Amino acid sequence: MAADARRDGSALSGRQLDETDVRIRPGKGSRPRTKTRPAHDDALEGMVISVDRGRWGCVLDGPDATRVVCMRARELGRTPIVVGDRVGVVGDLSGTVDTLARIVRVDERSSVLRRTADDTDPYERVVVANASQLLIVTALADPPPRTGFVERALVAAYVGGLSPILCLTKSDLADADEFRAAFADLDLPVLIAGRDDPLEPVLDTLRGHVSALIGHSGVGKSTLVNRVVPDAYRAVGVVSGVGKGRHTSTQSVALELPGRQGWVIDTPGIRSFGLANVAPDDLVNAFGDLRDAIDECPRGCTHLGPPTDPECALDTLTGEAARRVTAVRALLSAVVHTDGHDSPRG
Repeated sequence: MAADARRDGSALSGRQLDETDVRIRPGKGSRPRTKTRPAHDDALEGMVISVDRGRWGCVLDGPDATRVVCMRARELGRTPIVVGDRVGVVGDLSGTVDTLARIVRVDERSSVLRRTADDTDPYERVVVANASQLLIVTALADPPPRTGFVERALVAAYVGGLSPILCLTKSDLADADEFRAAFADLDLPVLIAGRDDPLEPVLDTLRGHVSALIGHSGVGKSTLVNRVVPDAYRAVGVVSGVGKGRHTSTQSVALELPGRQGWVIDTPGIRSFGLANVAPDDLVNAFGDLRDAIDECPRGCTHLGPPTDPECALDTLTGEAARRVTAVRALLSAVVHTDGHDSPRG
């Protein structure tokens, strides 16, 4: 009876309404929104040392060098965070098992190592951030060295703000002089880092720096990492019968040198190095003795010289600068003419 009366309204006619008679439909607009974000002034600074499926390993600045596992704060959206990034971290910073902190800030990068899958791929991958050096690890044999890969890695280093170093392994299988001579005009530092070669020159180069290592699979990169960081235990593979190695490092990871004297970032072995987003001017601008000259080049100049660019201003340079032009044009050919895969030269 009472229910029937409520339906026809007769039950409400003799009393006042109260809050129990109000019906509110919940919806997305029921909670006020704001674009104000917390400043996180209390965030601790640290460096990203690993990335794995939506979780970032970070080492915090300070005498304890506490290592924490982090998630990305919601306010960062899809901001990319890579190994080497300097970040601000809040939350549980104890570093104990099963705790999770939050990355709330990504600092401006001092250098970036980028590549694309090939020279037609518009998607640019950031491999490493904030490294000061790039060790281009190349075997002198098994697999045979390829000048094209080294040229492309050099371009990426110069454009990204890293100091490149050529690191030659397997020196017991072939002489290094012929291959290193191909880059002599760039004044490129060269390290000989075979199994039987002394390790101290390599350690001297790495100390005090964040250094990224890049190279083909099978060139001995992981073996070298295990030598300079004895507790790294990076997987070591073998070279296949067709001269290509197996990918033994599947994720980039930063490893601290003994005595906290620097960091090495081991990257996965790669088989191609695309430079789709590198323009000729980007490369030339990395060389102080050539930068000003290209202001006089005609529009659209690729700086390759005759016959491609008969009016290129780089041809007016003399002396040491002219020698540098020849070396840089060899690198420019990797940017302008090839398809992202290794040149068979060398």
